[in-house]
Amino acid sequence: MGLLKKNPFGHFLLIKKWLIRIFGLLSHRRYRGFNELKIEGSEIIKNLPHNNVLFVSNHQTYFADVTAMFHVFNASLSGRVDSIKNVGYLWQPKLNIYYVAAKETMQAGLLTRIMAYAGAITVERTWREKGKEVQREVNPNDTENIGMALEDGWVITFPQGTTKPFKPIRKGTAHIIKNYKPIVIPIVIDGFRRSFDKKGIRIKKRGILQSFQIKEPLVIDYENESIEEIVEKLEYAIEQHSSFLKVIPREELEAIEEENKKRQWEY
Repeated sequence: MGLLKKNPFGHFLLIKKWLIRIFGLLSHRRYRGFNELKIEGSEIIKNLPHNNVLFVSNHQTYFADVTAMFHVFNASLSGRVDSIKNVGYLWQPKLNIYYVAAKETMQAGLLTRIMAYAGAITVERTWREKGKEVQREVNPNDTENIGMALEDGWVITFPQGTTKPFKPIRKGTAHIIKNYKPIVIPIVIDGFRRSFDKKGIRIKKRGILQSFQIKEPLVIDYENESIEEIVEKLEYAIEQHSSFLKVIPREELEAIEEENKKRQWEY
């Protein structure tokens, strides 16, 4: 790899590699030490193509979720099955992994700006800004950037656009699927909300079993399925459809409601 080689967004790959290595080393014990990460389905990762793969997931913290994905993906590509044991997989990380994040969040401070260099595709939220409700049109540059990232590699997105559970799927994700026709891999996570603060930086509680389930690619008729049909398919795939509320224990529902009250003004 040339010292001055860049990705399509103008980021130096050598800098990105070292950022992934450093943040990976600093965060590893959060998933294998202070807490444990139970992984299912990671064998799917190794059989995916080099690019045009879209990962869709529910969202529980700003950064711990996507950091775990960088760990799991790179460990899987290094031959580990459902394990992130031995952090050596970070030495040669996959450098064309991107994640969609709110521009407001990623520009909030020096740390988030550095983390953005590791793969963030920043987008303007169309429904909220600085804790207030807004209504704005989708920025076409944001959609083009996601398409550019898919052309180059893998993209992680959280289609609810919030860490609050059981919120509606944003239609923008369905439009991206229709337009760019990626392989869509659903991921369902749990335990991160109990382990970390809402930013996913501070450890809130130790000894939590975090779960990370990778599902088979969605079967999508890109030409004939409507936006609404794709949205519903995504809701079921990441287990955020309202029907899943019926199978959650009452005490857990109460905990979710309490957490929602605490996070009323988050993005």
